[in-house]
Amino acid sequence: VRMNQQLQDRLNQIPEKILTEQFLKSQGLGNEIGFWIFDYAPEAELQVREYLSFLKGFLDKKHSHLKVININLLQAMRDYLDERSFTDKAIQMQKSKGDLALLKALSGPLHMDKFAPFLMQYSGACEHDIILISGVGSVWPVLRAHNLLNKLHALLGHKPLVLFYPGHYSGQSLALFNKIPSNNYYRAFKLVP
Repeated sequence: VRMNQQLQDRLNQIPEKILTEQFLKSQGLGNEIGFWIFDYAPEAELQVREYLSFLKGFLDKKHSHLKVININLLQAMRDYLDERSFTDKAIQMQKSKGDLALLKALSGPLHMDKFAPFLMQYSGACEHDIILISGVGSVWPVLRAHNLLNKLHALLGHKPLVLFYPGHYSGQSLALFNKIPSNNYYRAFKLVP
């Protein structure tokens, strides 16, 4: 896979950004919550995954006083459905009734009022200093990033969170895969322009 150097330069700026007092304490954000978005071209997904794995190792080693978690949404969703014995039913339903029927059936169990609190507990988010969230592209359209962020705001308070987003964030609205616009979302900052 050809590495995108411009993206790599942006990724390389992440540690200095997230290790500042301002980031860690969500200061100077005009009373806002410390939610950040790192957007990238969808075709660079593997490069970003590789970087996240490096970043986690780097922080664990060099900044072990900070508790950092990377939540992969696909893994979390699978564990959530497994825990509720829903996975096999879901696979059967998809085979017999198709994608749309499955999507409709999952909208109840995966409603953010249920899934977001699960995610908090599952990840132990409250005990961590920094929360990284990845896997957005893998769970679309079952889980939508703006729904998740809106729900997590209420649950996380001022804890800093970075969402890695395969698409474009204008600073106001999200467009997944650079194609699918989502509802306006005004309460996050771009981590690296």
